[in-house]
Amino acid sequence: MRELSVSEQRYQAVLAVIAEGHTVTEVAARFGVSRQTMHAWLAKYEAGGLEGLGDGSHRPRSCPRQMSAVAPWMLAYNAEHIAGR
Repeated sequence: MRELSVSEQRYQAVLAVIAEGHTVTEVAARFGVSRQTMHAWLAKYEAGGLEGLGDGSHRPRSCPRQMSAVAPWMLAYNAEHIAGR
């Protein structure tokens, strides 16, 4: 018997709640996750079906400390003019 993928395991958990009528608490305990995680999986399934249950990107949406393309130019410009006082 082959091992189930993460998406397939999540799908089984979602089906246990939706189709089989088990409570979120029961299924969460059986799959070793929190109730909040089960609710997140249910929401992802409703929004995107089986594909929605896959792992998403872990890439941050933004990097607040990243300099824009203009910032190095402004730093050089400011350094010249402040030093030239």
